[in-house]
Amino acid sequence: MAKVIVTPQAVRAIEALPLVVHARVISLLDRLELWPAVSGAKPLSGTLAGRYRLRTGDYRVQFRVQGDTIAVEKVGHRDRFYD
Repeated sequence: MAKVIVTPQAVRAIEALPLVVHARVISLLDRLELWPAVSGAKPLSGTLAGRYRLRTGDYRVQFRVQGDTIAVEKVGHRDRFYD
């Protein structure tokens, strides 16, 4: 079982989400504790290599795996997510 750490930037982004999306993102964070048995995680490439993303509807959760720790770095809408 992995330990999930959420950065302050990601916490602020989660708190600003609409209530329904907020609940879905919290559910994704709970699923991340089961890493590596998490379905739907996609490795990112280019400048984001080494990171992964999960999606829920039009929203994305970006995270990095560091041993037994999952660091959630970014949460946001897909339109502005990869900037």
